[in-house]
Amino acid sequence: MSTLDDWLREATAALKLPADAVPADLRTDLLDVTRDVAHNVARVAGPLTTYLLGLAVARGMAPSAAVEVVRGLASAHRPPAEPNE
Repeated sequence: MSTLDDWLREATAALKLPADAVPADLRTDLLDVTRDVAHNVARVAGPLTTYLLGLAVARGMAPSAAVEVVRGLASAHRPPAEPNE
């Protein structure tokens, strides 16, 4: 098992969520979209946006649909310019 797998198992148990709360395909999608937001918008926007995804899912939006909405928003943003540009 990886450190990530161990952490997810520990966190889901502590939050009283089912062990399969984050299936492997959703985990990959969440990590990818969080990376895209962090690189295209702002680093701190990544984890905060992931929280927003969770709120949308809690209100009934399908996880895959929520990820696609955010993925579209993130792809519409250009990465921040490098300091020397």
